[in-house]
Amino acid sequence: MTAAAPEPKANMGRPVPRYDAVVKVTGRATYGSDMPLDNPAYAFLVTSAIARGRIDGFDLAGANRVRGVIDIVTHENAPKLKESKLFSNGGYAGTTIQPLKSADISHDGEIIAVVIAESYEAAREAANRVKVSYAAATPSATFDSPGTTTAAAKGQSSQFKEDPKVGDFAKGFNEAEVKLTASYDTPTQHHNPMELFSTSCAWMGDNLVIYEPSQYVYGLKNGVAEQLGIDADKVRVVNPYVGGGFGSRGSMTPRTAIIAGIAKRLNRPIKLVPTRDQGFTIATYRAETRHEIKLGASRDGKLVALRHEGAEVSSRADPYCVGGTKTTTRLYACPNVDSLVSIVRADRNTPGFMRSPPEVPYLFALESAMDELAVKLNMDPVELRRINDTTNEPIGGKPYTSRSLMACFDEAAKAFGWAQRSAAPKSMSDGDWLIGYGCAATCYPTQMAPAAARVRLQRDGRTRVEIAGHEIGTGAYTILAQTAAERLGVPLEKVAVFVGDSDLPPGPVAGGSNSTASTCSAVMMVCDQVRQRLLKAVMPNKSLTDKAKETIGLGQTPATKAAKSSEAIDLEKAFDALGTGLIEEYGEWKPEGAPMDSLRAMHAGHARLVGGASMKDKIAYAFGAEFVEVRINRFTHEIRAPRLVGAFAAGRIMNPRTARSQLMGGLIWGMSSALLEATEIDQRTARYVNDNFADYLVPVNADVPGVEVILLSEQDDHINPAGAKGLGELANVGTNAAICNAIYHATGQRIRKLPVRLENIEV
Repeated sequence: MTAAAPEPKANMGRPVPRYDAVVKVTGRATYGSDMPLDNPAYAFLVTSAIARGRIDGFDLAGANRVRGVIDIVTHENAPKLKESKLFSNGGYAGTTIQPLKSADISHDGEIIAVVIAESYEAAREAANRVKVSYAAATPSATFDSPGTTTAAAKGQSSQFKEDPKVGDFAKGFNEAEVKLTASYDTPTQHHNPMELFSTSCAWMGDNLVIYEPSQYVYGLKNGVAEQLGIDADKVRVVNPYVGGGFGSRGSMTPRTAIIAGIAKRLNRPIKLVPTRDQGFTIATYRAETRHEIKLGASRDGKLVALRHEGAEVSSRADPYCVGGTKTTTRLYACPNVDSLVSIVRADRNTPGFMRSPPEVPYLFALESAMDELAVKLNMDPVELRRINDTTNEPIGGKPYTSRSLMACFDEAAKAFGWAQRSAAPKSMSDGDWLIGYGCAATCYPTQMAPAAARVRLQRDGRTRVEIAGHEIGTGAYTILAQTAAERLGVPLEKVAVFVGDSDLPPGPVAGGSNSTASTCSAVMMVCDQVRQRLLKAVMPNKSLTDKAKETIGLGQTPATKAAKSSEAIDLEKAFDALGTGLIEEYGEWKPEGAPMDSLRAMHAGHARLVGGASMKDKIAYAFGAEFVEVRINRFTHEIRAPRLVGAFAAGRIMNPRTARSQLMGGLIWGMSSALLEATEIDQRTARYVNDNFADYLVPVNADVPGVEVILLSEQDDHINPAGAKGLGELANVGTNAAICNAIYHATGQRIRKLPVRLENIEV
């Protein structure tokens, strides 16, 4: 007997199973490289073996002898493409470094040739036979490498517009009773989504269809059209499912227009599936960062001064930075705040968005420093955060739309058993294992973007929802179906959802945790338009009141079941009155505070995210608290993390089942960023060393035996119609600090550089 689904908590949707569960577990979900093409040719990339210099020449004789080779494209015969601006500077591209443009080499693994053949195997074999002569120059690899240049981020990048400050930091810090100065480092990390960075391009006359995993089909469509110099209406991007992105697929890739141009020249569809190691250099990544934190406090724990200085590595070509000080300077109450973010240019591929781009590295520094300050004050770390909790951010004094940080700490601490913690370092053990408890805050800005939707309702309740959103594995299909079902009062199983196609109404980039808030708000608005037509058909003089919103429909939702039958609007009668069997409505939703041109920009594939700290009169963030237990062997120094507990508040939780899955994955990734993940760089050659799954460490089930997620109900009526704050990037923030704080508790050793591995431990 199947148990009934539990009723949702207050301000939480129903935990229904995933809309796409069956097609995924049965292998029927189609990803970019799965799309059938008519007689395709296959592409294989040749990438640079040096990080800086020039190509002197190619020897292609051996490659051309491979049976099935059709063409070998280099900078000498490549299609000419137009320039495109960097995504974070208002353009489409993840990097302005354009492969095959010239003989110059800008970074390790740059695309320098494309082999086209009748089969994947032939293309790979020929690519391995391409011989390249280089004139190599000495590259600059990272921080402290000779030849790097450093400058303040403000003024270089339009993405980073301020170094937040308020009061007089120097005076406040000088007069503080307790002071802390500490430096922290985070490493280079790569996304490594399961689905490789594939691209398939097919022309039908003058029209191009691109099958590619993307987190922004409208951005990719418009960006490729710009590079090819054609009308954007002649480009279509299709990807109903994405096998993970984490930010790596949010901007236009350097490979897509190249493959499209070659396909046009050969008049034949082309399929490219790069290798795992090529994904380290033909896509973006999380750059390494450095931080200096200065905290000043009174004896009772109140912060009186805070300074956060951060530095990030970028490429020579692009001033990319994430600039997380906009969050760290606003998290706690403090009258005197200062900050500075700098960009260090090196001979590397351009970094990009990686899940919680600013917050993961920047809150590692702040939340580690808060723990160090708590030790100096001989104060419980949770109580230190409680003392400095605030309802107004300190930089501009704007109130938070809602802030449940300490409620999260209280719930998580109770579930974790924080009260049983012995405060002294090295005071808890179990045989040969030292035990440490640690905690940290997490937060992420609530962001939204314009979105459009089309909703079609039929007489029998069947509903079709169309929006060019993206299913990147987070449950977009599910929550969009739920939103329409609840708003229209139709059974969930009668709702069909279509996303991942640039022929659909434009949706936002699937990044910045804005998708749920944006797409659901748009679908809700259009469903209201449908309901208004139904209502006017049977009650011409009645407006769409809140009461009517609950009772129109087929009587299948909890709200309509509870309504009196005399108050409910019967769909059959409404359609009879309309004289039709189908209603279709289209609408475009724009969040409050969005720029005047945001709807036009939406159609042009330009992201216009608003919210977070950029709101005019308020500030909007989701919050959480994370607690971890670590165990460290006294003799082998092995590090284990047997328990991760997180409590999170993010406005309305649209589906607790999919939300819990995202948050659980985030906690695990946060642990991974502390103990496992780092891309190793050869300092002499500026090349990545561990560009594979054998050497790039990611967690397995045995690494995380216990993960507990607690969802707090939170009502926020100031953010968007859906009431959702977004949580996809919330849980992997702060976990790295909580791990290091627990390591200190277990060993008495403070670790300030990630990742922490057994060779770093001294017991």
